[in-house]
Amino acid sequence: MIRFVFPVVAFVCSMAFAGSVQAQPIASLSGGPASFLERLFGGPASPTARRVVAWSGYERPGTIVISTSQRRLYFVLGDGQAIQYGIGVGRPGFTWTGIKTVSMKREWPAWSPPAAMLRRRPDLPRYMQGGLGNPLGARALYLGSSMYRIHGSNEPETIGYAVSSGCIRMTNADVVDLYNRTRVGTKVVVLR
Repeated sequence: MIRFVFPVVAFVCSMAFAGSVQAQPIASLSGGPASFLERLFGGPASPTARRVVAWSGYERPGTIVISTSQRRLYFVLGDGQAIQYGIGVGRPGFTWTGIKTVSMKREWPAWSPPAAMLRRRPDLPRYMQGGLGNPLGARALYLGSSMYRIHGSNEPETIGYAVSSGCIRMTNADVVDLYNRTRVGTKVVVLR
């Protein structure tokens, strides 16, 4: 029975998958056709997926530009291009603008909620070791001496929304990509 059911299920899934690919063609970040895994797990088909876009700003290559209103982060590549990432931003009352620099980078960072957050949410733990359940996700870029970070998230469904206490959230895959492109001292411009 299993030998019969498995091929039938595989055929039906492949037909449904092929139909969705024809209806919505997608490309990989590299510019070529999307890989099987990118098509299967969302990849660039997601409305907030990482992709290379045209860039007309004046920032130098390596600069990070955050558009809070667009809920997008741009890593400037130069030659009129940038990598665009979908982000989660601060909810009303927790947005901010300005220029910061990346002062520290951490893999699987530990998290201690700031005092103001603990007053709003006394149910939060005082400290969380880094790991899959940690709200900072896989990587964190600390912004100057502020309490703000660009970090991963254990809630990827929040990307594209205004839900944080001011930090910039990314999917774990995207924050790992950005982390690997960024150095301490990188300029970060946060716009409305």
